[in-house]
Amino acid sequence: MATEVIEKPGIQTVEKNQTIRKPAPNYKVLLHNDDFNGMEYVVQTLLQTVPSLTQPQAVNIMMEAHNSGIALVITCAQEHAEFYCEALKNHGLTSTIEPDE
Repeated sequence: MATEVIEKPGIQTVEKNQTIRKPAPNYKVLLHNDDFNGMEYVVQTLLQTVPSLTQPQAVNIMMEAHNSGIALVITCAQEHAEFYCEALKNHGLTSTIEPDE
């Protein structure tokens, strides 16, 4: 950050240039339907993987993926999204992330 000193007789003024930071973009964690995992297993895995989810939310996500082929699990920072996606994959579920537009 650059600092510029402007001197006037008897007065010293310091001006600071501000850096504006954009917030990091969020990412969507998506759950894809598969023909291998049971519904109860998917709900339990969602609850274990994403602690902020409630059981009714996990059931809704599972049902949406089952009925429409894909469901939004959570929208969060990229680092967290990558973590959740990998954790779901490690439990045998199909998951991807994409930028939240």
